[in-house]
Amino acid sequence: MAMNAYEGRSGFTEEQEALVVKSWTVMKKNAGELGLKFFLKIFEIAPSAQKLFSFLKDSNVPLAQNPKLKPHAMSVFLMTCESAVQLRKAGKVTVRESSLKKLGAVHFKYGVVNEHFEVTKFALLETIKEAVPEMWSAEMKNAWGEAYDQLVAAIKSEMKPSP
Repeated sequence: MAMNAYEGRSGFTEEQEALVVKSWTVMKKNAGELGLKFFLKIFEIAPSAQKLFSFLKDSNVPLAQNPKLKPHAMSVFLMTCESAVQLRKAGKVTVRESSLKKLGAVHFKYGVVNEHFEVTKFALLETIKEAVPEMWSAEMKNAWGEAYDQLVAAIKSEMKPSP
């Protein structure tokens, strides 16, 4: 039986799911601000990543005020968190609104590389840690890290030119 690259990788336990769901319940209300914070962290660590976003190229306003950054950041943050929450229920990575194929093709087209995914993971974990400091623990960090790794593995398995 052939499996997709990202199916059948359990590695995400019930305990991890509970931690992800618990923290996401708190963060959800503030997804817009947190999404923006998440992206500002990415650009702080890797300023060159800004070149990957057409809407930032010719912008002369500060990043935080770019009208297109916040909605984009929020949708990425929502997608990442909702995919984490769904991981066990669905038994695989699922994303809303767009397909993994589309996500893979877009990341391929803009030249996203492994380091970008690593920076993004670090920024995501830092954002969550600051959002729910009283819940944060090594276990929670591992839970979000595992969910993110599975999402990235799914996106990477579709990273090829769009047909």
